[in-house]
Parts: sequence; C-alpha cells; structure tokens
Amino acid sequence: MARLLSVNVGLPRNVPWHGRTVRTGVWKHPVEGPRTVRRLNIDGDGQGDLAGHGGEQRAVLVYQIDSYRYWQEYFGRDDFGYGQFGENFTVEGLPDDEVCIGDRYRIGTAVFEVTQPRVTCYRVGLRMGEPRMAALLVAHHRPGFYFRVITEGRVTAGDEIVKVSEGPEAITVTEIDALLYLPGHQRDDLERVQRIPALSPGWKASLQTLIDQGGAGKETAGGNPALNTAAQGPPPAWPGFRPMRVARIATESRDIFSLTLAAHPAQPLPVPLPGQFLTLRLHPGSQRSPLIRSYSLSGPPDASRYRITVKHEPHGRASGYLLEHVREGDLLDVAAPRGTFTLAPGEGPVLLVSGGVGVTPELAMLHALAAERSPREVWWLHGARNGAERAFAEETRTLLDRLPRARAHVCYSAPLPDDRPGRDYAAKGRLSAARFAELGVPTEAEAYLCGPPSFLHDMLGGLVEYGLEPGRIRTETFGTEPPVTPGVTATTEPAGPPHPPQGPPGPGPSVSFARSGVSANWDPKHLSLLELAEACDVPVRWTCRTGICHTCETGLLSGEVAYSPEPVDPPAEGNALTCCSVPRGEVVLDL
Repeated sequence: MARLLSVNVGLPRNVPWHGRTVRTGVWKHPVEGPRTVRRLNIDGDGQGDLAGHGGEQRAVLVYQIDSYRYWQEYFGRDDFGYGQFGENFTVEGLPDDEVCIGDRYRIGTAVFEVTQPRVTCYRVGLRMGEPRMAALLVAHHRPGFYFRVITEGRVTAGDEIVKVSEGPEAITVTEIDALLYLPGHQRDDLERVQRIPALSPGWKASLQTLIDQGGAGKETAGGNPALNTAAQGPPPAWPGFRPMRVARIATESRDIFSLTLAAHPAQPLPVPLPGQFLTLRLHPGSQRSPLIRSYSLSGPPDASRYRITVKHEPHGRASGYLLEHVREGDLLDVAAPRGTFTLAPGEGPVLLVSGGVGVTPELAMLHALAAERSPREVWWLHGARNGAERAFAEETRTLLDRLPRARAHVCYSAPLPDDRPGRDYAAKGRLSAARFAELGVPTEAEAYLCGPPSFLHDMLGGLVEYGLEPGRIRTETFGTEPPVTPGVTATTEPAGPPHPPQGPPGPGPSVSFARSGVSANWDPKHLSLLELAEACDVPVRWTCRTGICHTCETGLLSGEVAYSPEPVDPPAEGNALTCCSVPRGEVVLDL
C-alpha cells in the first residue's frame, strides 16, 4: 500500500552561495496535522524561482523513501530528514519506474495528477551539500516527480495513496526523464508522449523540438536541441579558424561597410544558412591578444564567397581595425558559419523586422527568399535614422521586386532634406509596435527580429501583444545574450563590462569570450570555464551546473575542452558545456 509519510513545506529564503545570494524554497520541513493543498501550493509552502518551479503544473513535488535509502547508501550518510530533497510529499511506494505521466491519485480529500519529472536544478545540490546532485538524480534514474492538483483538499501524514486512474500511453517518470535528458531520443517514444494530455506544456514543447529536429523515422543526434537552441542546425563546416582572402570592401552607409571573403586557396565553400554569422580573429600590431568578433553574413547563399557587414563604432577596436588597416587581398582568420537565427522552411507568411545594422542577417534571408522566387507572403519592416545611415536600400528594393507577395514599410526617425517620402521611406518616426495593426501584419507569420536591445524588447512585446505566438518569434542579439542565473538575487551594484579576472594572470592557456570581447589566461583555481566567465563578469547562462540541463551550452569556436564530470548527453558538435569543462589549450567561446 502506498502511503504519505510526510508533508513538507518551506517558504523561500536567502542563502549564501559562492559569494552570492540565492533565493530558494528548497529547504522544506515536516509539518504536523492536516494541511490544505490548493491549486498552486500547499498552505505554508512557496518557491523562490517560479520560472523553474511551482505553478499549476508543478504544484507539489514528490519523492520516495526508497530513494532516500538508495542515496544514504550511495553517499554513506545517515543524516537525512524528511524534505531533504526539497520535496513536499515524502512517500512510501510510487517509484519513478512505475508511476506514469497522467496517473491520478487520491490522498486524503485531494486528487492529484502526475505531470512531469523533477526539473534539474543546482539548488537540490545546494540543499544536499553535493554539487553533482542534479546530474546524479538523472543518471541514476531517481528524479522524483510533480503533481498537479485536480481537486483541492486536505492531506495528512499517514494518509493512504490510492490510484484512481491511469495515464494514457503508460510512459513512466523514469522513461520520460531519460527521453529528454539522456542520449537516444527515439521518435516513436517522442510521438507517444505528445498523446498524453497531462504532460506539462513545457516538457511537451521540448520533446516536440526533438521530433522536429530528428527527421522522420530517425533517431536524433548531435546534442540536445530540446534543451538549448545552440544544438540546433548543422555542425560547423570546419574546426577553429582558417585563412580567407578579402576579395572586396564596400561602403554601405555613413558608418556601415561590408567585406567579401573568399577561400584561400580558392576552393568551394559550404553554403551558409541565411541568418548565420562569421567569427573573425584579428591581429592588430599593437595588441598582445587577438581581437575576436562576430559579424552577420549579409549576402546571398554562395559557395564561392561570403559577405559580412560591419558597423564602425566610434571607439570600436575591431571595427576600427577592419576599416583603417584591412585592404583587399589581405588574409583574415575566419571561423565557420554559425548561428541558429536562421530562416526556417515553410509556406506561411514571413515577417522580417530590423533596426539599423540589424538589417544584415535579415538581408541574407531576403536574398534566400528572392533566389527561389518564394511564393510566400514576405513582410519587410525596417527602421533607420535617415538615408545616409541606412544600408542596402537599393539592394533591398531589388530583392523585394523579385518576390510576388512582398510588402515593405521603412521608417526614418530623422530624415534628411533629400530623403524622399514614399520612395526612400514610408513614414517619419521610429518603427514601433503600433505599425503592426496599422499595416495588417498577419498574426500567423513567422517573425524574425534583429536590432539594438531596446528595439528588440519593444518589437517582441509588441508582436506578442498584437497576437503572434511567442514560439513563432525569433530574435538575434548583437553582443552578449541576457544572463540566466536562476535564483541568484541582484546585487546592489550592477556588473561592469566584461574584464579579465582580478589578480595576476593564470598560468594556463588563453580563453577568449568572443561576444564579450575579453580574454583571460586559464587558472586552475576555477573549476570550470563557467567559473572563469563569471570571474570576468561575462554574462552567462546556467541552471544545473553539472552538465545535465545544457543551458550553458555554447559555441566552441576554436580549441578543445575536457569534461569533469563527463556529461550524460554530450553537446552538439562544435559546442561546449561550460559548466563542467576546462580548456585543453587555447579556446574561443561564443560568449
């Protein structure tokens, strides 16, 4: 007979961790007597990070006493108390390899439904004093699971747990946990999962991504695109950097210019996906360390040459070096095309929205659509200051003229006297979200946004408010991406720009963070590349810190890494998991 052994609750609190403060509700303690379970929570309970825990689909976390015994023996510990694993219900019975998604149970006067396994999170390791814990829960097939509350009611330790119905497809918690986090994502199993109504929307969407990426009847491979978009798309066409010759330099506007690059020696190049970027390694004579920068490909799909476009910033070291010192015929070190902000195939409307130099990856998409004379409805919305600062105006018009169902709307915020309304631009003022309704942009469009951070924020919010599904909107960020550091509370002083770590340089090889424009020598006092990035104030993204969730997966532009611990599911070819890797030599990361 399955039985509820303990009801555990705890409100979020601040906990010191690695010199920072974490807001977490993982510390749970048993309570006496009956407790009311409501749709979102148990009375007296709370979560510190509602993005990863809590909510209707994750109202109650369940863990089994049998797993307690397993971990006590594994770690040689005898200090576990109820709530040790952050769970609300400690239960006798209900093993992960028997409980199925969609199963329903009555406990006391409440009814519950199984929705998903536990979310991998570093905070269970924080509670256990074992940093590897998130990875161990998955690798040892003992994650625990969440309940959704079907009928609110009261529960008491000692209550019998009665199964009232079985979920369809009979997929256990252990099986679905492995399906997402471990290698070997079989398409048949992924499709069965989509037929389970009780599965939480987040897990269903992640597993659908594996179906979309895997192809009909094939096992998916090459990283885990369900956990990180960095694993989507083909692997890089060549490792590290190779020399390419500057075939042409062209001025596109007052402060924007393009470089056309050809293979050296001459040979066919892999055709990039429209929207990808190139990373350059530059060697200014006065600079001890190379400058590493990434620039979007702006030209047509081509196997003979690549065109990148650069905005010359007033104090930009790399853009200034390219503008002032690089000439046609020079050789540059270039990494293979990368990036997942790419034009997806389809038949529906395409919405290309850009601001300023953000036009570059979207121009490559427009080239691809025009090259095939696409019958798709194509919307081109662009904002610039004026004609002197707008790049590719004539090229854009020529491409749009080749598309039978193209519509364009260009806004100038400060047009010059010789800028012609109705010809050079459609409206005076900034391109704003209000334009979507005025123009009648179709809400079923696949949208691509690129531009300055404030522009992206306004456009993204505007499109969602207008009616586009967030999953249909893709964005590209120049520079660093927003950090993901769940539960870490904000400091009183914002972090400054990325910089080498404080103190003397480390004795190891150079580690370069391409998007942040900073390099540092490796120091073994850091346990991982992630820790070195944090010491440099490089914006980072992580959740588990043990190689399970893949949130930290990023492009490995050059070099090799070693893993400790070894991830249970390796990253995609050409990528690295920074949370559990160290450099084997000089490396360049897309961070």
